[in-house]
Amino acid sequence: MKWRAIPLSAWIGLAGIAAALICALFAPWIAPFGEREVVGDIWLPMGGDFILGTDNLGRDLLSRLIYGAQTTIFVALAATILSFSLGVMLSFTAAVVGGWTDQGLSRLNDLMMAIPTLIFALIVLAVLPQELWILVLVMAVLDSTRVFRLGRAVAVDVTVMEFVEAARLRGEGRMWIIFREILPNTLSPLLAEFGLRFAFAVLFLSTLSFLGLGIQPPEADWGGIVKDNKDGIIFGIPAALIPGGAIAGLAICVNLVVDWLMNRTSSLKGGRGDG
Repeated sequence: MKWRAIPLSAWIGLAGIAAALICALFAPWIAPFGEREVVGDIWLPMGGDFILGTDNLGRDLLSRLIYGAQTTIFVALAATILSFSLGVMLSFTAAVVGGWTDQGLSRLNDLMMAIPTLIFALIVLAVLPQELWILVLVMAVLDSTRVFRLGRAVAVDVTVMEFVEAARLRGEGRMWIIFREILPNTLSPLLAEFGLRFAFAVLFLSTLSFLGLGIQPPEADWGGIVKDNKDGIIFGIPAALIPGGAIAGLAICVNLVVDWLMNRTSSLKGGRGDG
């Protein structure tokens, strides 16, 4: 890959993602104050010791935003990795085995997708204990249905190709065919979908936190910070708009990179077809 071939939009997206990851990885060293430390009066304006002002309890908003990046990105990333592991494995198994296994998994997936995701998550999270691992698991299971749909679509196209038939004739097992034949040849669209699902996971987590069923106070995450400071909007205080902008900015940056990856994949496919 030539660095000069990467468009400006992709560089902007990569820079935004890198900035968010740096905040997430080095939050204790970057943040000027502690995550829960009350440092001043409520909703102080920007400037002075508080670059972004303070929140509804007098905590430094910049510090909360940096620690919120850590929580938001790691939870969304964990849910996305788990959803892809589950969705890809089940979808590839359905495509390779076929028959009733394919029909059963596909119809179950259709049934899960027919239920509104947010309503289903709110019901489950309201009933179950509010633990972080339960939140990640619920997000992963709901998102794996979308991964299954894409994974099965690309795997079905690959399973009918000659090199897969040759692997079957050699006596290779299903796991060999899945991991050595199908997965490498579907990696590009799956990587693009991974970025897209991560962006949706960030938005979904922020929505759940805003509704009170995501990350629980006093832990910081961007959706929770919006919820904590939403009343300030009435008085013209921008404390709730800043984390909202961070959520939108990260989603845009991820989509810019995903668009570049998808365009690159399409051009590679076109190049192979011409040859």
